[in-house]
Amino acid sequence: MKISTIWTTLLLVCCLACSLEAQKLEWVKPSLPSLPPARSDSSMAYDADTLSMVLFGGGINNDAMVFGDTWLFTWPTGWSQLSPATSPPPRSGAGFAYDPITKTAVLFGGNPTNGVYLNDTWTWDGTTWTQQFPPLSPPARSFNSEQMAFDVATGTVVLFGGAGPGSVFGDTWVWHGEAKIWTQEFPATSPSPRITTLTYDRATDEIIIFGGENEGPNFFDDTWTWNGVTWTQRFPATSPPARTNSSLAYDAYIGEVVLFGGYNYIGGQALNDTWTWNGTTWSQVQTPFTPRGRYGAAMEYDPSLEGLVLFGGYFTDGPWINQTWLFF
Repeated sequence: MKISTIWTTLLLVCCLACSLEAQKLEWVKPSLPSLPPARSDSSMAYDADTLSMVLFGGGINNDAMVFGDTWLFTWPTGWSQLSPATSPPPRSGAGFAYDPITKTAVLFGGNPTNGVYLNDTWTWDGTTWTQQFPPLSPPARSFNSEQMAFDVATGTVVLFGGAGPGSVFGDTWVWHGEAKIWTQEFPATSPSPRITTLTYDRATDEIIIFGGENEGPNFFDDTWTWNGVTWTQRFPATSPPARTNSSLAYDAYIGEVVLFGGYNYIGGQALNDTWTWNGTTWSQVQTPFTPRGRYGAAMEYDPSLEGLVLFGGYFTDGPWINQTWLFF
């Protein structure tokens, strides 16, 4: 076979692979037999021990009504509600992350009603909830989006920022699952105080933060990474527009972090754009069909379907929603 023919064949194979990968990136709304009630700012994490997505709480009508229910999502079965022996009090905006070392998911804080904040810690073992009583805890606060993530590199759950009574935080805390203690970190550099969105980037072994707000006129479009010691601001060539309350999760299938939606103060509109972070820069993803703009939706990666699960949220003009979308 001629060398030119070999190169042509290899090029066709590469193009086909790229085409298949492009086809993988799309939003799909599955038909499911049951769904949790509509809500935003619920807490969701993938439990690798039970091979299921765990969802807890959330709220509607600006937290005039909050939930204390626990749901599991398994693919392709869908959603099922559990009745654990013990459970945290109802709340929205709690931090939540799965710790594979202890095989538990840890939940912190949240908002049981408008203007009230919690700083209790609970763990989920796949069957029931157990309240933990660490000697030191972060101050009471709530989060609008994913604001806790397990750091594989350090074996701890990382928490950043959030909003408490009359203040917005810019502190960093880590949960040591085996010791069942919180410790505060004092990095040399740090993002400004904010309510933001973070996740763990397995491709780079770093926690990544994008954007957020300080409960004022300031909406951010900056990108920060945590290496276990300090925060570093990144300056990508391209970046999503400023926003808060977006959905952020690492997609192991494509090996990149995915960002969806959120709320932009300018124009007061919920967003429905999709972006990916490759460790260096952001790229906008164009899909055949996209969910309607929303914010406060929970999103996590599900290895069984090799894609992301997006649940709930709020449309700019209402109402609160209970839609489930999948990103393949």
